[in-house]
Amino acid sequence: QVQLVESGGGLVQAGASLRLSCVASGLTFSNYAMGWFRQAPGKEREFVAAISWGAIRIYYANSVKGRFTISRDNAKNTVYLQMTSLKPEDTAVYYCAASTSTLLILPSKYGYWGQGTQVTVSS
Repeated sequence: QVQLVESGGGLVQAGASLRLSCVASGLTFSNYAMGWFRQAPGKEREFVAAISWGAIRIYYANSVKGRFTISRDNAKNTVYLQMTSLKPEDTAVYYCAASTSTLLILPSKYGYWGQGTQVTVSS
């Protein structure tokens, strides 16, 4: 079965950096666009970043543009989210997801989801 496993979350101070990883199995990774979403307590899940299967198209939420970088290594079935200049408002559970759609900012277009990794940024 398809599995997406995130790692790399943690507790950091504002201004620090973290790199999240998501390893996929059970699917042909290079056929899927990959996205990162996050959900803070009491809030809806929101789009963070997405990358097409060939890394030609990359999208970011305005709130993270210039601070976060999404990348992928199809040989390793892995997508990354490099996060820099972290802010307390970045605190959330971060999820990776896989999609065959072109509408990559919509959570409903993703068919597979990981279990999430917690990122906490203290002020």
